[in-house]
Amino acid sequence: MTTTEQHIDPKLVKILESISDPEIPVLSIMDMGVVRSAVVENGVVQVKITPTYSGCPAMDVIGDDIKAALKTAGYESDVELILHPAWTTDWITERGRKALEKYGIAAPLEAEADKDVLLHGKQLVKCPQCGSKNTRMISQFGSTACKAQFQCNDCQEPFDYFKCLK
Repeated sequence: MTTTEQHIDPKLVKILESISDPEIPVLSIMDMGVVRSAVVENGVVQVKITPTYSGCPAMDVIGDDIKAALKTAGYESDVELILHPAWTTDWITERGRKALEKYGIAAPLEAEADKDVLLHGKQLVKCPQCGSKNTRMISQFGSTACKAQFQCNDCQEPFDYFKCLK
């Protein structure tokens, strides 16, 4: 399996899309890209998920939510956590990126731009409230380790920026 390849049985997609990320409820686990495969083998759904980072506390909840949703749909299931390949913000879908911004979290930039923002203070992160790039980092760490705290210099609103992970 390559870093962007997913093997999802089409009849399972709608079920998996109904499961929200516990830390960012406007995103499904499919939009986050944590589901790497979901196939029916010998009557049991085998699901492989990759954490957004190796110590992510939400993975147990996500695994339990997957099992519950599949059971409600009439499936037995087994959920396996896989660490390789490592999750990347490139796996967040376009729909997921739009949902993040609508929710008030700036979507991740590309890796080089992300470094320029976090290490050199460049104004590249767009405020999800007013759209201005006249923003500044308040803290490298936001509400979770994968986010940084920013503030817009124009509308003065604080917001999280989802850091690029590669």
